[in-house]
Amino acid sequence: MIGLSARRGTPRAPRAPRARIARLAAFAAIGLLAACAELRTPQVQVVQPPPRPVIPPATTAPPASAGAIFQGEAYRPLFENIRARTVGDLLTVQIQENTTARQRSNSSVNREGKVEGAIASLPFVTSPALPRAKIGASSSNDSSAKGESGSDNVFTGTITATVAEVLPNGNLVVIGEKQVGVNQTVDSLRFSGVVDPRFIRPGNTIQSTQIADVRVEFRGRGDIDRAMTVGWLQRFFFSYSPL
Repeated sequence: MIGLSARRGTPRAPRAPRARIARLAAFAAIGLLAACAELRTPQVQVVQPPPRPVIPPATTAPPASAGAIFQGEAYRPLFENIRARTVGDLLTVQIQENTTARQRSNSSVNREGKVEGAIASLPFVTSPALPRAKIGASSSNDSSAKGESGSDNVFTGTITATVAEVLPNGNLVVIGEKQVGVNQTVDSLRFSGVVDPRFIRPGNTIQSTQIADVRVEFRGRGDIDRAMTVGWLQRFFFSYSPL
């Protein structure tokens, strides 16, 4: 029913539709803001490289020797290959990560039950219908389930890392980063881990499978990365669509 204003006599629109429209607009605005929020890519907790190359701590240079065969500032062990040992040294890491996981499960449950009862006789009652007075119930439940999942990951590459810290037990904390730009795309490879110097091979190299606490991150920035990003409207439907 359309009411009339007490002063001018003009029709007055009902307030219920306006309130409903306002609520719908508020919900739509909240949904759009949530959809516009940036999707957070899972980050690998790599030991953060410093903004500048690692600089070894300053040491006091031994006094120069004039004419001597042995020079302290150029000392290197005679019967040892050149390998990383102090902060700032370089170490080449050959990344060869291959993980395979398989999981399979089957379950089957079967349960049956049956109950029967009958009245054979009653005191002071002789009726031919008593033997036919029976009651019974039965139940059967069957359940079966089957599931299977698998994952294969292969990552290979080479990166030269820098010794960032020497632990008290002699192990080396190494970190490294490599960036390669091609046209409008930049690929970044980051690596960190803890190295036992005994596993360093001739040539100052080591396999990633012999490094503890390995963290590897490979990211790309550019046109390909933007093409693979889900749009804000699709994120809205992913977040709120019941299907």
